[in-house]
Amino acid sequence: MPSGTFYHYRTPGILIFGMVLAPCGWVLDLTSTVAPNWRTIHTIPSESTDTFLQQGIWDICRASTTSREIECNQPDEPYFDEQIIEIAQGMMVASLIVTLIGIAVAIPGVRCWRERPNWTVAGLGGLLIFCSGVLTIIPIAWYTHIITNITAPSTDIRVGYCIILGYIGGILEVLGGFVMFIGICRCCNGKNRSEVVVADTGKSTRNQPPPRRITVPSIPRTTSSASSVPYTRDSFGPTDFPRAKSNHGNSKASSSYGGAPYDADL
Repeated sequence: MPSGTFYHYRTPGILIFGMVLAPCGWVLDLTSTVAPNWRTIHTIPSESTDTFLQQGIWDICRASTTSREIECNQPDEPYFDEQIIEIAQGMMVASLIVTLIGIAVAIPGVRCWRERPNWTVAGLGGLLIFCSGVLTIIPIAWYTHIITNITAPSTDIRVGYCIILGYIGGILEVLGGFVMFIGICRCCNGKNRSEVVVADTGKSTRNQPPPRRITVPSIPRTTSSASSVPYTRDSFGPTDFPRAKSNHGNSKASSSYGGAPYDADL
C-alpha cells in the first residue's frame, strides 16, 4: 500500500439496511412488551364514564380522560390466566433476546474495515433477526384476533397502541433479517458481493513519481518579406497622387511656406 494512501471498504447496502432496521424494530418491540396498553376497556360498570382500563401482558392500569393520574398494578386474575397472555409474555421476551443475539452475531460479519464481509456470519445474524420478528408478530396477531374474547369487564374494547408498535417492530425485523439473509443465497449468482475500494490519498506527497514531461517537437517557421496588406505607401509613385497646382505668378503668396503643398492637398 503506498505511503499516505488509506483504503475505505464500503459495507454492502443490504447489510446496512438490515443493521439499521433491526435496532429500530427492537426498540418498538421493547415498548410494546413493557407498556400496559395492548387494549383499552371503556364503559366499565360501577365506574364513572371517564374511567377506562389499560391492559397489557404484564400490568393493568386505571386511567381517566379528565385526569393525568394513572393507577397501575390493578388486580385481575382471570385476565392473566388467559392462555394468550402467558404465550405472549414468553414469545415477546424471547423475541427481544433473539434480536440482540442476531445483532451481536451480524456485527463481525458486516464490519467495514476488512476487504470483504463475512457473508455466512452476516447471513446467520440476519436469520436470527428474521426469526425474532416472527416471534413478535405471532402473539400480536393472535391477541388482536381474539381481543374481544379475552376476559373483560365491559364489551367496549379497543385496540391499544402497543399492538401497532408491535406490528411495526416485527415487520422491521422481518424485513431487515430477510435482506441480510439473502446475501448468502446463490440466487443472486454471487453478484454485488464485492466491495468498492475507495483510495484516499490525503495530503501526503511522499514517494510520488514526478509528473511526466511531454516534449512537443518544434515546427520551423519561415518568414516572408511579403506583406499581407494589399498595398503599401512605397508601392505608389510620386505621380500616383495628383497635387494641387501652385500659383507661382501670385506675388502675394506667403514666402514662409516655400511653396510646399499642404497636407490637405495630398
